[in-house]
Amino acid sequence: MDGGRATSHTRDVASGAGSVRDRDLRVVAGAICLSALGDGIALIALGLRAKELGGGDMEAGLAIAGIFICLWAPVVVLSGHVGLLVDRVETRGLLVAVSAAQACVALALAFVGSLWLLLALAALLGSGIAIAQAAEFALVPLVGGRRTLQAANGMVETARALGFAIGPVCGSVLVATGGTAAAMSVDAASFVVVGAAGASLAVRRRPERRPPGERRRARDGISFLFEDRIVGLMVVVVFVSLLFMSASIPADLVYVQDVLGVKDIGIGVVLSAWTIGMLVGSNLIARRVSLAGLATAALAGVVVQGLGKFLAPFWLVFGFMLAMYAIGGLGHGVKNVTSRTLIHTRVAPERHGRAFAAWNGVRNAAELAALAAGGLLVGALGARETLWLAGGLSALAGVVGLSVLAGWRSRVSEPEPEVGTIGSP
Repeated sequence: MDGGRATSHTRDVASGAGSVRDRDLRVVAGAICLSALGDGIALIALGLRAKELGGGDMEAGLAIAGIFICLWAPVVVLSGHVGLLVDRVETRGLLVAVSAAQACVALALAFVGSLWLLLALAALLGSGIAIAQAAEFALVPLVGGRRTLQAANGMVETARALGFAIGPVCGSVLVATGGTAAAMSVDAASFVVVGAAGASLAVRRRPERRPPGERRRARDGISFLFEDRIVGLMVVVVFVSLLFMSASIPADLVYVQDVLGVKDIGIGVVLSAWTIGMLVGSNLIARRVSLAGLATAALAGVVVQGLGKFLAPFWLVFGFMLAMYAIGGLGHGVKNVTSRTLIHTRVAPERHGRAFAAWNGVRNAAELAALAAGGLLVGALGARETLWLAGGLSALAGVVGLSVLAGWRSRVSEPEPEVGTIGSP
């Protein structure tokens, strides 16, 4: 048993997307790249502005933490309601409207002089991010042209990775040269461009008519993820792995600078190695995974991702760390593309908004909890030990998931999928 079951809703996606131009996928990927870049700019600019407004060291630290929470928590807290909204409203129009609202909020943030108002507006911006992400993911099957769904998601994942890699650098440069106002003005402009890109799309994702008597609830998204046990297994494994994996983020900087003694750009080079690995995994490997192998590839990606961090501290050589992080990033890219494609193929299209809002909420909840624990682990155990613990337990979660999946496959076999692309029947 694996993640490639052909169902009526996967066939509907295939037949309905045959006339969609490949241009639409490039537009969506570009919009996602620009959204991620803008998010990175905002994170740096608002974090530095919160530090200025916070005052003393303790207050500044709490203010910076508050910005992270305000930007990321809405993805978790509002996931159910966001999913309902995305599935009830025509998605292209929703993306355009949300982008316009985010542009206004970002422009207001450029000139805020109060910490509390900064945090309130950041929470509004985070709410827009939650809606936009779910809408963008729900549009992917409709804009794939004649590409396979794996290739479409690989292109989208590449765009996101590039945006996240470049965004913080751009944010730092903009703040250094023009202050928060310049950085957030550029962020506002990025939302305007994303809205214009959405308006140019030829596709429409209209809401399905609700059957008589059907109730739609905020918790539906989570229910949809666990209605299919293959998707449910993947969600559990990814959640558990992220609880440990993301705890290693604070350890990366300390390990590079204090243990390996590589100062200045060392951490930037490490993050670049991880990003390069992600790009290779999402493009060269994930797109070659069959629909029948999606679940196996996603869980294997979790294992490889964890092993990259687990193995790096065994040899105290900077070059070895770069190699291991490139391998870990490769697993990360494969996991992201195949897990998203698994949801696209095994959850009905009219439920994609709720499913992906819930998926984003699950991932962000794990990462927020892990980031909070990561600093404590580094202080209590040390950076090297934290990487061993975080990477090892993350990889173990993937191994357990693969074992469970293998047990299911040995008892029940499923047919090969009938659909290999989303662009033609």
